[in-house]
Amino acid sequence: MFDALTDRFDGIFKRLRGHGRLTEADVDEVLREIRLALLEADVNFKVVRDLVARIRERCVGTDLHGALNPAQQVIDIVHQELIATLGGETLRITYASKPPTVVLMAGLQGSGKTTTSAKLARWFKQQGRNPLLVAADLQRPAAVQQLRTLAEQVGVPVFSAPDDIVATGQGDPVLVAEQAMAEAKRLGRDVVIVDTAGRLSIDAELMDQVRRIEAVASPDYTFLVVDAMTGQDAVTTAENFHETLELDGVILTKLDGDARGGAALSVKEVVGKPIAFASTGEKLEDFDLFHPDRLAGRILGMGDVLTLIEQAKEHFDEAEAEEAAARLLEGKFTFEDFLEQMQQMKKMGSMNKILGMLPGVPKEIRNVDIDDREIARLEGMIRAMTPAERREPDLIDGSRRLRIANGSGTTTSEVNQLLKQFKEVQRMMKGLGVGPGRGKKGKKKGKGGGRVTRPTSPAEVGKGGLPGLKLPDKPEFKLPGLP
Repeated sequence: MFDALTDRFDGIFKRLRGHGRLTEADVDEVLREIRLALLEADVNFKVVRDLVARIRERCVGTDLHGALNPAQQVIDIVHQELIATLGGETLRITYASKPPTVVLMAGLQGSGKTTTSAKLARWFKQQGRNPLLVAADLQRPAAVQQLRTLAEQVGVPVFSAPDDIVATGQGDPVLVAEQAMAEAKRLGRDVVIVDTAGRLSIDAELMDQVRRIEAVASPDYTFLVVDAMTGQDAVTTAENFHETLELDGVILTKLDGDARGGAALSVKEVVGKPIAFASTGEKLEDFDLFHPDRLAGRILGMGDVLTLIEQAKEHFDEAEAEEAAARLLEGKFTFEDFLEQMQQMKKMGSMNKILGMLPGVPKEIRNVDIDDREIARLEGMIRAMTPAERREPDLIDGSRRLRIANGSGTTTSEVNQLLKQFKEVQRMMKGLGVGPGRGKKGKKKGKGGGRVTRPTSPAEVGKGGLPGLKLPDKPEFKLPGLP
């Protein structure tokens, strides 16, 4: 969603890097570019005006740090002000001293409210809670069935009106919400998520119904679900709902879309309520607390290592990953290891999504559209190999290559390319495993030698990436088999 904005900021800061010192004229030029970039990203003009004013005040009115060059100084200031604009801190969910903690979900029809309710239930379950979903959207009968289907996938029960009443569309959602509170206490459920009805537009009937549900449910949190793809309309919707409901926060859906992202940068400043959660994909697991600092870092091309680490922890087996990394650095990495790592990476999302979280990835790589079908093609070639061939690629001669190509629906030249690039990966990673000043067996040679130190914790990775490794400005290395 923020690719265009990231590219604009990248161009702005690249021009600054050639300056020896920062003059007021330089600041004016940078601020004009930043203002234009934000307006093109559909950020509310008042938010842009205030943000640019704060950046100007800090750039011109204070002494800048002598250890930083002009580009670093401006990036640091812009980064801090973007974090403040996005809300400053991640919302900390607190729970009612006397359960259940009640969450009321509101929003317009089509914003993804029902799906988001199920995603939120999954998130609470991951925190060790026992949520109950309440189907109080009786305007469209399919909403109840949709919630039941999604709830089954995350293993959370649903409280709803009887099916015969749901089918008529004449049920009382206020009564359903009231009965759900008693049922939650009976079942010992400590979180209740109430999915209310939406409309195609804000109207008096919608607001009255949500207000009455709020009265009987007494929610601890009222979240408005808005579609980030609607741009400034999302901010307007949030303002109107807040006048009626006293929102505690906003949940943005479709934050992975191709819209310009202005809603995310405008909501907090315009509505005065933070973005609580963000949905970044269609899968139920593509949902988490909204972290202003992480999004600000991604907008400025700094990556999002912490989110990447959290996702890796969730999807990767730590012991297996360490063993694979050790084999990789020793040059013993096999196609079986590669296939296993691909399977785990697929759980984290698309390659483009992963690349977007990595800091320092050049624009040329970040903007490459990697078709996930290419990954499937690689997987097909590897699965067409025998177990022995995966462990010992040198066994693959001409006839075997033809068999692999036929079995995977590819050509022998594509198989040749995969084998060649895989060997390059092995050779390159084996070289990285033996640091400067060491011989083939890793023994120290002469003064100052030693193995390259690799980070052993997520914190070390987050501080400075991988010591000793640097992506080239025009990288020629690519994943095996990818164009």
